[in-house]
Amino acid sequence: MAAVRRATVVWKGDLATGVGHLDAATSGAFKGLPVTWASRTEQADGRTSPEELLGAAHASCYSMAFSSELTKAGFPPESLDVSAEVTADRVDGKLTVISSKLTVRGHVPGIKEDKFREIANGAKDGCPISRAIAGNVALSVEATLVS
Repeated sequence: MAAVRRATVVWKGDLATGVGHLDAATSGAFKGLPVTWASRTEQADGRTSPEELLGAAHASCYSMAFSSELTKAGFPPESLDVSAEVTADRVDGKLTVISSKLTVRGHVPGIKEDKFREIANGAKDGCPISRAIAGNVALSVEATLVS
């Protein structure tokens, strides 16, 4: 069965000076998050952007995929601290997401550094958000095992 999730935005005004308000329509987890053109291209100033939301989706998706892969390999993690840095730049004059860099610090008892990194890279390629953007966006992962 397919999982369907919805988000909605109400946008008022033109691109340069307008503002949108974003809701997590399925879960209700957030309502009224402000989003503007300036929050994409200048300072966030308390507003979000599609790129930040993509980063949140990628980091959360990857943390689940990596946790699953570590557990399957016999190394259930105690904790994973994951961030995603999404970069957008002009390509052919259009704002384009060009990369998503995942950074993970993990506390995983009993695993060796090389195995941790191997599983980290595999999870990057298996995460559903990674699969959705692969081929269009450069994906990378920097993995650090902490004791």
